[in-house]
Amino acid sequence: MPKIFNNRYFIIGILVIVIIALTGGAFYFGYQKGTQKPQTVIIRGVNNLEEGKEQGIDFSIFWNAWQTLKEKYVDADKVNNQDLVYGAVSGLVDSLKDPNSVFMPPSDAKKFSEDIRGQFSGIGAEIGIRNEQLVIVAPLKNTPAERAGLRAGDKILKIDDIATYDLNVDEAVKLIRGERGTTVILTILRNGWEEPKEISIVRDIIQVPTLDWEIKDGNILYLHLYNFYEQAPFLLYQAIVQSIFHDIQGIVLDLRDNPGGFLEASVNIAGWFLERGATVVSEEFRSGEKEIFKASGSGLFKDMPMVVLINQGSASASEILAGALRDNRGVKLVGKKSFGKGTVQEMVELKDKSVIKITVAHWVLPQGLIIENNGLTPDYEIDLTDKDREEKRDPQLEKAMEILKSEISK
Repeated sequence: MPKIFNNRYFIIGILVIVIIALTGGAFYFGYQKGTQKPQTVIIRGVNNLEEGKEQGIDFSIFWNAWQTLKEKYVDADKVNNQDLVYGAVSGLVDSLKDPNSVFMPPSDAKKFSEDIRGQFSGIGAEIGIRNEQLVIVAPLKNTPAERAGLRAGDKILKIDDIATYDLNVDEAVKLIRGERGTTVILTILRNGWEEPKEISIVRDIIQVPTLDWEIKDGNILYLHLYNFYEQAPFLLYQAIVQSIFHDIQGIVLDLRDNPGGFLEASVNIAGWFLERGATVVSEEFRSGEKEIFKASGSGLFKDMPMVVLINQGSASASEILAGALRDNRGVKLVGKKSFGKGTVQEMVELKDKSVIKITVAHWVLPQGLIIENNGLTPDYEIDLTDKDREEKRDPQLEKAMEILKSEISK
């Protein structure tokens, strides 16, 4: 039986990890708060901002629309002016057409901050937007989402009775999350299905393991990493220490359905498998500036034969680690194409405690691939069907073992 570490990480119903590149975070929760103080903008009602920016922009249109709403809307006396402002700012951010850039009023920003630090109830799945469609990035292990049969790549058409076509990720998260023991109904369309299906899921407190490991066939270390949270590097270290007592000849690293976590964790873990100083990933900003993250570990397994498993649920930090191993060492990837989540978000707090979460950089792999919207194409594309799952077969893992044994025997 695989060993499951007791350390578990509480996840807020639907992990928004994804969607946020965490700076230390495997996915760099590019979660730095903006330090720039907002300016007080004075609009004269003429063509522009007093601050002298964007001189070609006619802001009088905004005030024209404002005045029209105040004068003609039938229930204008019930409308809060501040809500109108927040709606306008939200529309401004939405116009970027970037599902990862979002405006949060103070109440939502406070809730978001609490959620990423604590525990909450939900279904245990990471969601994202792909081709303007809300999808399951990855159901998390041992969660209501996994038990309900959700799969990476499932399209979410409705949440209860609300269509998802115009929802951003944060709005969808708020709808899916809820009190423990309550039910949410997701209308799901899966590739191969002729019709959507309604799936009822009872919300619960979400706990998932970070790492499982075992020795396969006497000399192969199998590591199944479920996320890149803060505990991941330490748990991997524990597994490695215990595995040293075995005559390890090769490693299978399973990153399937791993939606990411902290960038630092990904870079740290890469240090076990890459030579010190090897580039793991770069962040490229609008200015052209680059920040390069390099392996700085012991490189204990830098020469050991290795294969990596990926699928549609492998995102962000998973793609960084898998891509770094492929680009630096030629490690073979087995499974299905990864999700393609590779941007960094920064949290900028405005003066009233509202927040703009904005994409500020792309992740670029050592050989130049931009992860966002591209993902990693496996060297060996192997399906894992529903029938395989029912019969407890894993052809992807079987292929990885076959390739690894071939390399060991060389």
